[in-house]
Amino acid sequence: MHSSADLQVPIHPSVRILTAFLLVLLAGCGGVKGGRNDSGTEYPARAVQFTVPFPPGGSTDLVGRAVARAVEKPLGQSVPVANKPGANGAVGGKEVLASAPDGYNIALLVKSLFAITPLATKDQTAIDLDKLKIVGTLTTEDYVLVVNASSPHASLEDLLKAPSVKYATTGVGTGAQLSQALLFKSAGTNATDVPFDGGAPAVTALLGAQVDALAAAPSEVMQHVKAGKLRPLATFNEKRSSYLPDVPTVKEKGHDVVVDQRRFVVAPPGIPDAVAKKLADSFTAARKDADYDKFLKDNFVERWEVSEDEARQHIKDARAQYAAQVEKFGLRLGK
Repeated sequence: MHSSADLQVPIHPSVRILTAFLLVLLAGCGGVKGGRNDSGTEYPARAVQFTVPFPPGGSTDLVGRAVARAVEKPLGQSVPVANKPGANGAVGGKEVLASAPDGYNIALLVKSLFAITPLATKDQTAIDLDKLKIVGTLTTEDYVLVVNASSPHASLEDLLKAPSVKYATTGVGTGAQLSQALLFKSAGTNATDVPFDGGAPAVTALLGAQVDALAAAPSEVMQHVKAGKLRPLATFNEKRSSYLPDVPTVKEKGHDVVVDQRRFVVAPPGIPDAVAKKLADSFTAARKDADYDKFLKDNFVERWEVSEDEARQHIKDARAQYAAQVEKFGLRLGK
């Protein structure tokens, strides 16, 4: 009698080859499907919280919600959006970056938080650009200077010659503040900034004639421009906007002020490489989504899709440029 251990069933060589092939194929599929976190669990296993640290209704909020919808399919999980405004994104951003680096808390941050806000406020706990993970770059927008349609200022020259100007900003240390502060200082205009916590309340104030002017993203004001409620006077780009081809740039009018806003998605430092890659690949796929593309065009938003290293360098270069201009004009952006 032979024991069961002594029995051997011959296996045809073709079966061995097929088995080996299937094992390799399954392993490869697992690698494409997603990354694994430090506990070895397949990522993502649940919803990924997406913090947009700005008020609802503003340009950054709109971009955030559009890309959150687009990224759900490639990520394979829901991506609920939470608005946590304050300090040009610093409040919500700090909260996310202090969370566990497991890929389940990400945030949408903006260029001005790193390139402009430090010129206005001294925060010992400020977010360090080099101590976070950029998992996706998204958009860039110019600022357009607008006035109420009932304003007596029909042109940029009219506004700059006014005895005094109250201009709305989306907060201290924002591109809306810097662009206008540099312009009015360059022109020698007696101007006072009125900060609001986000683009939506600033636009509302201008529509109500509580302020004289506002620099805002096109997505925040174009509907009112088309409706005849707001009048665009100039943009703060190097060249004229394709969305406002008849509106001159500030630079054309003799004032060397170029300011824009850029947005990108970040995760806490220390996030596992495989999880960061899954997020990055998912946002790359989301940027190709047809509905997301339509949103950008419908809301006058341009794409900014560069590598993590390129994004960091652009922001650092912009900060150096803005710092030099602030020093040149002796501006005080903070209170």
